[in-house]
Formats: sequence, structure tokens, C-alpha cells
Amino acid sequence: MANLKTRYLGIELKNPIIAGASNLVSNPDNLKKMEDAGVAAIVYKSLFEEQIQLERLELDEELSEYKERNAEMISLFPDLDHAGPKEHLINLRSAKESVSIPIIASLNCMFTETWIEYAKLIQETGVDALELNFYFVPREAITDGKDLVNQQLDILKIVKQTIKIPVSIKLSSYYSNPVNVINQLDKAGANGFVIFNRFLQPDINLNDETFINHFSTSLNEESLVPLRFAGLLYGNIKASICCSSGIHEGSDVVKMILAGADCVQVVSTLYRNKISHLVKMLKDFSDWMDLKNYKSLDDFKGKLSQKNVNDPFIYKRAQYIDILTRTSEIFKKYPVR
Repeated sequence: MANLKTRYLGIELKNPIIAGASNLVSNPDNLKKMEDAGVAAIVYKSLFEEQIQLERLELDEELSEYKERNAEMISLFPDLDHAGPKEHLINLRSAKESVSIPIIASLNCMFTETWIEYAKLIQETGVDALELNFYFVPREAITDGKDLVNQQLDILKIVKQTIKIPVSIKLSSYYSNPVNVINQLDKAGANGFVIFNRFLQPDINLNDETFINHFSTSLNEESLVPLRFAGLLYGNIKASICCSSGIHEGSDVVKMILAGADCVQVVSTLYRNKISHLVKMLKDFSDWMDLKNYKSLDDFKGKLSQKNVNDPFIYKRAQYIDILTRTSEIFKKYPVR
């Protein structure tokens, strides 16, 4: 029987499959189902400062809607304050106490002061680590990419100075040079990286000419992006590497480890195939190791990374030339009609 253990953020995991942040964890029963299915750790859904600020504004508007209708009635309601992150923190603590596997918190804030405040409060819940969700979509031409990176570096440094638990960074691929950004964050003290954040994109309803915000699960092809960067990063940074997006089967997990990842995060496959699918993923992963006679992940982790492959161009643009010179194979697979 193969040994599936790995290490992520300095934490020993029984296998490389982590349940990524999602609304699935809102149901306490799902936490236990994930643990029973064999998942090694769970990332609790993100605490978004933006959501709390919006809820606070909505509460203020509701309480002041009938304010000062006449001199005798200044307000219908007593003074109330929004609870802020308290409900999330209570649920996070409960999640940690309900399972024996590691629980990783996720945090996304707008202001430096809030990153610090919420990071402290999250640590007090007893979670094993904190994932900083650097969820940022470029939308203004005046925003300089270097300034954005420096801001994120400052956030990481101050959070690391504030708390003692391990800190990982979940990044998007929307940087001019993600490898450089990761290298800078690695030197600044990040304990791990989740590559990559998957943004939910707006769509348009052609009948109503309105925007649609809908949930869509990842496609398997999306896993090729984190695979490429795991291969580029392996052996070049101190921090752990965790791949995310498009990882649906045990074979996908194998590929990420071969490229150089320490572990993976899965979400879409839990929605598509149910939580019980974790059992099959782990069995397929273990069976492949037995077939190849690998006793542990260290026997093959990074075997096909840029550092260890003979072809220095496999992770670079030169592979396009190879594809273009094999046009007959492409037309054979996709015949022109």
C-alpha cells in the first residue's frame, strides 16, 4: 500500500487532496462527509470584508428608512450595529472543532487595517493555517501592476508579523509575470501558494440585455495552467505548491504531483460528482502509485518539472512550434469540412 502523506505549509497531511473554499462547508454535515471520504484538509469559505461592508450598509439603510418622519418620532428602531465577522468566526471555530483534519481559513479584505484585525481574530479560532485570498481583477488603467504587487507584499509581511500560524497566498494568473510575483512573495515569507484563483465571470442575457452572474464549475482543461506553473516553480521556491482549478479525477492529482505540486485543492468536482467522489479519486491515485511501484510522493514529485526534464523547452513557448509542425495530426483529429 502506497504512503500518500505529504506536507503543506509545514503541516503533515494524510494525502494530497484538500477541499477548497466553497459554500459546501456551510453545512456542518458536509464537513464530516468530506472527512469520512478521506480528504486531507478543508479550506473554509472566505471571509470577505467587502460582503460585510455591504451588509452593514444595507442594515443602516433599513434602520434609517423611516427616520425623522416627524419631530416626535426620530426613529422606529433602536440603535443596532452590524455584527461584522462574528458569525463567520463562530462558524469557523465550530468547523475546526467538528473534524480532526486540518482546517484552513480564507480571508479577503480591502484595507490593510482589516487584514490585520481579521487575521488576528481568525487565528484565535484555532484554525491550522490562513489562506490570503488575493482576489483582484484589473479594471482601471491607472492602476500600476508594480504598485499592486507591492501592496500585496506589504499585506503579506504585516500579516506574517501579526499571527503565528502558517500563511498561504491564493493568487490569480493575471500578472504579467506570475513566477516573478510568486518569487517575491516567497522571499517575503509566504509558507505556500495556491495556483490559481478562479474568477466567476459576468455573462449577458441577449433577450433582456442584462448581466447574468451565474455559478459555473471548472473544466478539466483549466488544470493545464496550474500544472505549467507548478512545473516552473518546483525547486525554485521554499514555499509549498498547491494546484487548483480543473482537478476532477485522481489522474489529475497525479499529474500535478509529477509537475511539482505538494497537494491540490478541489471544489468543482465535489459539486459535479458529489463529496463521495473523493473516495474514488484517492483510490485511483493510490492504484497508480502501486502500478508504478512508487512507495511515497517523494518518489515522483517534481519528476516532470522544468528542473528535472531533459527538454528545456517543454514549459516554454517553443512547444507551439512543435505543434505547428504537426498540422497533419491536427487536421486528422479535427478534419476540415
